[in-house]
Amino acid sequence: MAGNDWINSYLEAILDVGPGIDVAKSSLLLRERGHFSPTRYFVEEVITGFDETDLHRSWVRAAATRGPKERNTRLENMCWRIWNLARKKKQLEGEEAQRKVKCRLERERGRKEATADMSEDLSEGEKGDIPGDVSAHGDSMRERMPRISSVDMMEDWANQLKEKKLYIVLISLHGLIRGENMELGRDSDTGGQVKYVVELARALGTMPGVYRVDLLTRQVSAPDVDWSYAEPTEMLGPRTTENSMQDLGESGGAYIIRIPFGPKDKYIPKELLWPHIPEFVDCALSHIRQMSKVLGEQIGGGQPVWPVAIHGHYADAGDSAALLSGALNVPMLFTGHSLGRDKLEQLMKQGRQSRDEINTTYKIMRRIEAEELSLDASEIVITSTRQEIEEQWRLYDGFDPILERKLRARIRRGVSCHGRFMPRMVVIPPGMEFHHIVLHDGDMDGDTERNEEDTTSPDPPIWSEIMRFFSNPRKPMILALARPDPKKNITTLVKAFGECRPLRELANLTLVMGNRDNIDEMSGTNASVLLSILKLIDKYDLYGQVAYPKHHKQREVPDIYRLAARTKGVFINPAFIEPFGLTLIEAAAHGLPIVATKNGGPVDIHRVLDNGLLVDPHDQQSIADALLKLVSDKQLWARCRQNGLKNIHLFSWPEHCKTYLSRIAMCKPRQPQWQRRDVAFENPEPNSPGDSLRDIQDLSLNLKLSLDGEKSEGNGTIDNSLDVEDSADGKSILENAVLKLSKGAIGGAEKASLMEKADPNVGGSRFPGMMMRKNIFVIAVDCDSISDIPKIIRTIKEAAGKANHVGFILSTSLSISDVHTLLISGSISPLDFDAFICNSGSDLYYPSPSSEGPGLPFTADLDYQSHIEYRWGGEGLRKTLVRWAASVNEKKGQIVTEDESRSTAHCYAFKVKDLELVPPVKELRKLMRIQALRCHVIYCQNGTTLNVIPVLASRAQALRYLYIRWGMELSNVIVFAGECGDTDYEGLLGGVHKTVIFKGIGNSALKLHSNRSFPLEHVLPFDSPNILQAEGCSCEDVRASLGKLGVIKE
Repeated sequence: MAGNDWINSYLEAILDVGPGIDVAKSSLLLRERGHFSPTRYFVEEVITGFDETDLHRSWVRAAATRGPKERNTRLENMCWRIWNLARKKKQLEGEEAQRKVKCRLERERGRKEATADMSEDLSEGEKGDIPGDVSAHGDSMRERMPRISSVDMMEDWANQLKEKKLYIVLISLHGLIRGENMELGRDSDTGGQVKYVVELARALGTMPGVYRVDLLTRQVSAPDVDWSYAEPTEMLGPRTTENSMQDLGESGGAYIIRIPFGPKDKYIPKELLWPHIPEFVDCALSHIRQMSKVLGEQIGGGQPVWPVAIHGHYADAGDSAALLSGALNVPMLFTGHSLGRDKLEQLMKQGRQSRDEINTTYKIMRRIEAEELSLDASEIVITSTRQEIEEQWRLYDGFDPILERKLRARIRRGVSCHGRFMPRMVVIPPGMEFHHIVLHDGDMDGDTERNEEDTTSPDPPIWSEIMRFFSNPRKPMILALARPDPKKNITTLVKAFGECRPLRELANLTLVMGNRDNIDEMSGTNASVLLSILKLIDKYDLYGQVAYPKHHKQREVPDIYRLAARTKGVFINPAFIEPFGLTLIEAAAHGLPIVATKNGGPVDIHRVLDNGLLVDPHDQQSIADALLKLVSDKQLWARCRQNGLKNIHLFSWPEHCKTYLSRIAMCKPRQPQWQRRDVAFENPEPNSPGDSLRDIQDLSLNLKLSLDGEKSEGNGTIDNSLDVEDSADGKSILENAVLKLSKGAIGGAEKASLMEKADPNVGGSRFPGMMMRKNIFVIAVDCDSISDIPKIIRTIKEAAGKANHVGFILSTSLSISDVHTLLISGSISPLDFDAFICNSGSDLYYPSPSSEGPGLPFTADLDYQSHIEYRWGGEGLRKTLVRWAASVNEKKGQIVTEDESRSTAHCYAFKVKDLELVPPVKELRKLMRIQALRCHVIYCQNGTTLNVIPVLASRAQALRYLYIRWGMELSNVIVFAGECGDTDYEGLLGGVHKTVIFKGIGNSALKLHSNRSFPLEHVLPFDSPNILQAEGCSCEDVRASLGKLGVIKE
């Protein structure tokens, strides 16, 4: 906890005790007594525990002890514990400093290697910043906002977009989300993010060209929350009729879609949602697929209308959006809101917990990995401020501002980036809804006397609720609106107010700290902060000068701002660090000058609004001086108020949405490839299977060259449109991008017919049968020995019987040639299977009577290869991996060798001689990310093989692809797996499908998971009713498990 003031009070109290605690005798008390000492026992038992809550309880007990000797002994023990706190903190700080040095060296080395790979001469733009360069992370608010929000360009752009019908999906999983009467502050998960995503969805739904917006969240049917959170669908109507810029169609508008996942009838914190993310993804995929069909009938001419973008909010939704984006092959956007690495640093600085303890409490490493995956998958990362990019995102392996500048300079020059990619960082401040803000005459000119005589409109009830605290309610009000959270720094504000007599004489202080019924029922941290505030009020005797109401409704917040403005007051946000500061914008819109922390988003807000003062949140005197200056200098107050009102429109939701949509328009449209409309496919030559296959191959090549920013039509990439916005052609480029965006969003003629010409089985009579199966058995057992796989296949097939309604898919890390050899050895026909997921999910094959190659009766799904092509590093990635293998071999002998025979276009395979001598998955993945290479690294076959595949490819994602393409219902899928497996094992267990785990199989693979960033229990839903462990792997065991899952009758 920041600002451990109670520690000082402990020490002061100990010093005040007098001679009872003698420094000369303290060693006798603790170390030199020959007999058993309860004191010594107490110290030894608690010395390693330094939880502040426990320490506070100990202090209360010690202070309540009547006997002076016992009291002195207890106080001495407390002193030793406090000393241990400081010692432990120094130890953790030292370890963290060493880790940072190591990370910095790794990043510098990775950057150097990446630059060496890109061997062309560096341009001036690559050597440093270019004046006027459009940087993805250095745009100033004043420079970028006028250009993006240019009136003429945005009007033309809006006119172009009016006839379009875009479908956008937003995701925000945790907290309680509803459109009206939001319970902000109810708990730590229901805060500013909830309000942001709801208002963003509502605002986007009113924009021209946007047909439908879905905000996906969790359905909560718990008895301790309101029934409205269990409603499957809630429409977000426009605030006013003037806001609606279009006539809504049958399914048009903005909606909250609540997806049921996780524990039923229970509201759980976000830290416990991680094991249930795959279940959400599967259910969300079903909703999006169904909605795309509905919209296709309404506005798509019968062709599915896929989302133009999927936008994840916070790490859990970012993880979900990445999986959905990969399954659908549509662009992804990400907004972090609060970042895990930054939180980890803040917690480490406090010195209360080690990294392991923090990880156990907050599941922080799982959160960080989700944010890294979001960087891998996102086309655009939206931030509120430059500070978030420069000080927070640069902490991540997947984003390096220096390397990002080099890559963008190369892209502008049309030079290859050798398979390296960086997401586009874009600063778009959150918007605000102004419809409810009415500045009354008294609010505008501060004529309180005249308004008091005006009785036509009664005062809002919340005014009297606040005013009852004050002995002189006419004084200017200093308003703070924040949860009683340590990082909000409210205690320092109360101290600044209490110790500045001139400020107390001139102003009142109002603290709106969420809602509470009983302090004892609040969370420990919030209760501790609130109690500290109440004690400070008592210490400085601030009764009659400080208001701290227990309750307020969300709709009353504007009235609270109005009251402060009416008294010519000031709004303050003294947080230690504020990612953005939406309350500052709200306050400015109501005519309140601001005092805000200089750390984080308020710097950008102040730069635009120029309506107050910035302070060091750690400097109590600075806070008091700034507040005193604004309430005492009426001319300064009026000037700040006027500046805020004049510039506040720059933070409106329409401005936000225009910039938001223009950024989406810059993305290369992507969607499921067999649904894509392309001129080359509209009139294919009859009886020309070779040409059709070549067209498909050409499409894959074009996707590889254009989707990720290395090359595109014309010179540079679509992203380059932003780089030339100031040129004469900037307007037409933006218009063309919007047209491409809409064209790509609505699916065209199915390309499956072309696949039929390449092989009649693909898209022919066999594969639509997959959707007719009652059940699909997916055999994904990573056996200790490959030779055991045929036996398991035969056992599962025997258990299934001869019913035609059961289909089979083999999911493995083996190559298709290895699979073929395996099937021959077990006398199993490939035609017994519906599909083969090979090379850890990077290749998908269907059985075929004809041979694609010598002796290989399989047909490759080329559409799937195009589907997973996104950000695949290709030859640049392979060269980096070969260089990495050489460096390992140089130090430890021939440990890693490239396996060219098993490598394919989307899977680079390596043989591993000794798993203990190679770095774990997390280290290799980190190495690739540092060099801007996006991939999925998997150790398989008990650590004897390393597969490197596209970042959004996996065995689990291949199943989702089959669902999207062929309609294979995931709820009818039964996955068979071992107790452990390859390092992608966790992806096979979660989701709506059922899983049978064979006890005792795959245990040899446990060593692959011994050095993980986070334990498997943080991500696997072991308590799910869809997961069942079979006692053995006999036919009877399989049938018994299937019976318990309700798949067959026992």
